[in-house]
Amino acid sequence: MSHRSTRQLVNDLQSHGRLIEFDQPVDPNLEMAEIQRRVYLSGGPAVLFTNVKNCQFPMAGNLFGSLDQARFIFRRTIENVRRAIELKIEPNRLFQNPLRYWKTPLTALAMRPKTKHFGPVLKNETRISELPGLKSWPDDGGAFITLPQVYSEDPDSPSPSCSNLGMYRVQISGNEYQTDHEVGLHYQIHRGIGVHHQAALEARKPLPVNIFVGGSPSMSLSAVMPLPEGLSELTFAGALAGHRIPMVRQPSGPSIYGDADFCITGKMATGLKPEGPFGDHLGYYSLQHGYPVLNVSKVYYRDGAIWPFTVVGRPPQEDTTFGQLIHELTGPIIPTVIPGVSSVNAVDASGVHPLLLAIGSERYVPYGSTTRPQELLTQANAILGQGQMSLAKYLFIVNKGDDESLNVNDVEAFFRHLLQRADWKRDLHFQTMTTIDTLDYSGEGVNEGSKLVIAARGPAKYALASELPSGLKLPSRYSNPTIPLTGILSIQGPKYDGKQDVEQFCRDCDHNDAIRKFRIIVIVDDSDFTSRTLHNFLWVVFTRTNPAVDMKGIEWFEKDKHWGCHGPLVLDARIKPRHAPPLIEDETIIKKVDALASKGHALGKYL
Repeated sequence: MSHRSTRQLVNDLQSHGRLIEFDQPVDPNLEMAEIQRRVYLSGGPAVLFTNVKNCQFPMAGNLFGSLDQARFIFRRTIENVRRAIELKIEPNRLFQNPLRYWKTPLTALAMRPKTKHFGPVLKNETRISELPGLKSWPDDGGAFITLPQVYSEDPDSPSPSCSNLGMYRVQISGNEYQTDHEVGLHYQIHRGIGVHHQAALEARKPLPVNIFVGGSPSMSLSAVMPLPEGLSELTFAGALAGHRIPMVRQPSGPSIYGDADFCITGKMATGLKPEGPFGDHLGYYSLQHGYPVLNVSKVYYRDGAIWPFTVVGRPPQEDTTFGQLIHELTGPIIPTVIPGVSSVNAVDASGVHPLLLAIGSERYVPYGSTTRPQELLTQANAILGQGQMSLAKYLFIVNKGDDESLNVNDVEAFFRHLLQRADWKRDLHFQTMTTIDTLDYSGEGVNEGSKLVIAARGPAKYALASELPSGLKLPSRYSNPTIPLTGILSIQGPKYDGKQDVEQFCRDCDHNDAIRKFRIIVIVDDSDFTSRTLHNFLWVVFTRTNPAVDMKGIEWFEKDKHWGCHGPLVLDARIKPRHAPPLIEDETIIKKVDALASKGHALGKYL
């Protein structure tokens, strides 16, 4: 089946035992999100909520609840897309194995959007206040669309071929928005809509924008796909959908996706209004800031429309599946885009953008005995110049030739490999006063922070402590040492009171031989929590640190503007006053969903 609506997707999943229909009343205000989170974490199926309080539209969640389910959804097209990608990497494969690639021209044909004069989504009209008011976390600023497809066209060349489709969050209630007339549109730096918005501002014209919800699931995936600038996401959506995406031409404004379940049309106002807070994918609230406003013109919906949704929060969540599927499809392209780099892992547990792990290669100096990273640094700069990877705070890159079996997705093995080789006197490379993820509050301001590249090559030369050494003594006010990963020591520190106390900690440990057995020391608020799981360690350390500010070192030095240390690195991963608050569920809602779980419904075992 080539899904052309959320209803068709729901029916397909249900007929294969991958979806449960839930007919009890559910409130989209916090309750539905709590159910969704539990179902996802327990490995449950997709859920169709048919009895949504104060709303006529059913809602569908956990549609992409696992990588297996995502593969199932695209089972009839994903192999063809993969083969098209193979040919892009190596065109000669077509002549070497023509039987394998005979469908590729059909895939290419499906990539072109199709102009239509009408689409099912235009059948009915409604208002913003009649749409599902999904609120996921207690302190969210209002209701949000969590699977939007925000569509804009180049003001200078308006057409589907010069368009951008992105998943930028949309606030439909709360704050200062005029009910039914305004919605908030939050897009971050390095997003394609920004190019269109800038062109419109320069022409002193409002930017027309359409927001689609539902339709083919390929549209949702394409909205988060890191495609090259200038390549329309509609082309990829068509290939993955198995049909040309129907776009309905409008007398004025951008085309409308004809198969969408819902469409909001409007124009971006010239001013900004407060948007947020919103529980985001780093596991904290992104706070209230000024963002563009969309003046709403029309709200359309198709017959039998279903509202697909997801919940965003500390990983893993459903959007983890998007990342896994995207990596599966695009991973093989990386060596063709960045020569010498074989693989990159945007670590989901760290919030994706805070930490990248990469495997590169030292290819150009096959003689001599140097172990100093050389080409790895060139490759690191190339990685940080690629789209959303440019938002990374930490990039750890190692040489493939040192261990051909190393897997970038095996985080523990990667850290062990790096820590056995990285020389803190030489291999720390900072970028200061630069941009980071808009949603990351570890920096000094919105979009402001620093980056650290650690590049390591050569044979293993450092022993890694896996047990607490006898005679380990900590400076006063520091306690509860634990080992989250081999070679790393987690220490519980006092409540953060400025960076001077960590500098003093480093001075106090100058001659502490026991503590110097570790390569990295992280100072945290709760060392038991940090060391309990690998996910906890990655989340705490890489979402709560700004490299240039929060990294210190025992016996540190600075030479010709290069910073390094002779002893262990020390990372201050405590919560600071500038940080956003972490996401915490509402206790009343937790008890309410607990009660639902005891009622014997088929969904109960997943709650």
